[in-house]
Amino acid sequence: MLIRRLAVIGVGLIGGSLARALRAAGEVGEIIGCGRGRDNLVRALQLGVVDHFTQDIGEAVSGADMIFLAVPLGAMESTFRAMRGHLAEGVVITDGGSAKASVVEACRSGLGTLPARFVPGHPIAGTEKSGVEASFEALYVGRRVILTPTDQTASDALERVTSMWRSCGAEVALMSISHHDEVLAATSHLPHMLAFGLVDTLARMEENDEIFRYAAGGFRDFTRIASSNPVMWRDICVANSQALGKVMARYSEEMRVLAETIQREDGDTLLEIFSRAKAARDRYIDTLSGPDSSE
Repeated sequence: MLIRRLAVIGVGLIGGSLARALRAAGEVGEIIGCGRGRDNLVRALQLGVVDHFTQDIGEAVSGADMIFLAVPLGAMESTFRAMRGHLAEGVVITDGGSAKASVVEACRSGLGTLPARFVPGHPIAGTEKSGVEASFEALYVGRRVILTPTDQTASDALERVTSMWRSCGAEVALMSISHHDEVLAATSHLPHMLAFGLVDTLARMEENDEIFRYAAGGFRDFTRIASSNPVMWRDICVANSQALGKVMARYSEEMRVLAETIQREDGDTLLEIFSRAKAARDRYIDTLSGPDSSE
């Protein structure tokens, strides 16, 4: 058995799915859930996602040999701080935050150091749903998990976290912290900004009732991720503001050029842009496995 006692701080879609997957794989003994919402924790216990729960972070991590943090980025520092003085010797700490530089700084500030057995991570998986009832054991099957070890991260801790994710059916990749934040700004954070921005723009138009009434399936599919957790995405934007700001500026310039091309009625250039985009999308689809990620 890989994990004797797992503490999941934040038993929602991400944390709950990890707990379900590890239990199904027979790789965890006891699972302790912790979070701010008592009703959600009660439901996690009823569903068998956790064996016990507490709303005290120090109590939750006491005696754990693996800790997984699945809290909003804005709550990371206070969560690490609440763990001080309660960590067992040799415990491995990892997380699921989608902006790694901010998580590493939160760990440093909250614990006063970067532990050798801290392995920052990010599962590239999710849906627009939240809460433990949205979790399911197959969420990570065939999906990528990016681990971004720090200079202090011990190799055996990295191996344990790698084994944990692989036992859930995930593919594990290693990446530097800065490169991760740049890649995710472009591939995940920007698309969410487009969806949120489009829906908000249309909702504030005078004809919004008619616009949404006649929206086709493409609109529904494109804007699905605008139903994602607003608090989580606010925190992601703040935490990864530099990388996200750069890619949004580049996209804004591309949209300006596209708008001018349309106004000129330049069909040849439009066809070139659309054909290039279709080819890139088709190549992406050919290598994609599993459901779309919302993070």
